[in-house]
Amino acid sequence: MAIDTTEATELSASPVIEVTPEAHTKILEIRGGEDDPETLGLRIEIIGAAGVDYQYDLSFHEVAESESDDIVVEQDGLPVIIPANSVENITGATLDLPSSGANAGGLVLRNPNRPDPLAGIDVELEGDIPEKIHTLLESHINPSLAAHGGFATLVGVDDDNKVFITMGGGCQGCSMSRMTLTEGIQATIMAAIPEVTEVVDATDHTAGDSPFYS
Repeated sequence: MAIDTTEATELSASPVIEVTPEAHTKILEIRGGEDDPETLGLRIEIIGAAGVDYQYDLSFHEVAESESDDIVVEQDGLPVIIPANSVENITGATLDLPSSGANAGGLVLRNPNRPDPLAGIDVELEGDIPEKIHTLLESHINPSLAAHGGFATLVGVDDDNKVFITMGGGCQGCSMSRMTLTEGIQATIMAAIPEVTEVVDATDHTAGDSPFYS
């Protein structure tokens, strides 16, 4: 399918984001219900952040009406449009179906990039390391994990200032929880409390009853 783009719109040779075959099929199926589907691309934009994750807007958009600095990539007949202000923080991501399959509905964007862990934080951390961590968990980290039905709990801090965290609710047994811990929770704690040397996931993920991603 030919892509009708404005002259200055960049047609990228290498994908900024990968679309799995399963997601690709689903997106084309949904697009087929739109008027003039061949003129539409999937526009993916980062519109904000909620704790350890970015927030996204996915919509069908006329390719010919893309902004001059948008990145447009064609993936097997599906134009994917990434606005310039989202390219850096979405590069390397994968758009997929939920692990439970096509019948689960929706799409999953697995993004290795994470927001600045301290952006927008206005929290006074006082006391010893465990007290500071409790404050950070309750004021910033757990409210964002609650969107996935999850939460993180401090188990303890050893003599080397190594912090042990368990993850519960939708985060227990979740296939994305390791990324959430290492690239979200760990980054947040270590940026806010420099004396922490490491954050360890002490969760028994085999015991999770309702993981958000399985």
